[in-house]
Amino acid sequence: MTIRNFLFTTLGFLLLAACASAQIKSGKAIHITISGVPAEEKARFDVMYPVSDRGMVNMPFIGKVQAAGLKAEDLATLLQQKYKQAQIYTNPTFQVIDSDAKTIDQQLVIVGGFVRRPGPTPFFDRMTLWQAIQAAGGANEFGSMNRVELTRNGNVTKYDCTESENQQVRLRPGDAINVPQKNWIGN
Repeated sequence: MTIRNFLFTTLGFLLLAACASAQIKSGKAIHITISGVPAEEKARFDVMYPVSDRGMVNMPFIGKVQAAGLKAEDLATLLQQKYKQAQIYTNPTFQVIDSDAKTIDQQLVIVGGFVRRPGPTPFFDRMTLWQAIQAAGGANEFGSMNRVELTRNGNVTKYDCTESENQQVRLRPGDAINVPQKNWIGN
C-alpha cells in the first residue's frame, strides 16, 4: 500500500467516524443499510431515508422510529432491537450514515418489496397507491399485487391492487408500501 492510499483510507475512516458520532437532525437524510438478511430484503432497506420535521424515520414493516437526537450507531442498535423484537428478522445488522450535507427538500413515500426499483419515491399531491408502485417500476415477476401492504403511522393495511378501487387509495407523505412475494399459487 502506498502512503497516498494509506492517507486516503485513514481520512475516509476519520470522516466516517465523525459522521457516526454526530447526532441525527430533523429535516436531513440518513443512509441505512442492512446485512444478515436475504438479498431481496436487503434491497428494501439500503436507501436514503428522510428524517421528518418531528425527527422520525419511516421504516419498512415497523413504521416510524425516533431518529433525531440519536447518534448513528445508537439508531442502528435500536433498529436491530426493534426488528428482532417484532420477530421480523433473527439477526439483522444495520449501519446508519448521517449526512449533514443531504437535506430532504421533498416529501417521499417508500416503495419496497418485489418492485423493480425499491426505495424512496417523490410524493405528489393526490398520489395513489398504484401511481407509487408504478413510479418504482411496478411489481417485478415475483411481486404480488393481490396483497400490497400500506404502512401508515405504524398500521399496516393490505390491498388487492388488481381491483381498480384499491389502486385509487390516496397516499400521504411518509407512507411505506410493500409489494410482497407471490405465494405458491401465484397470488
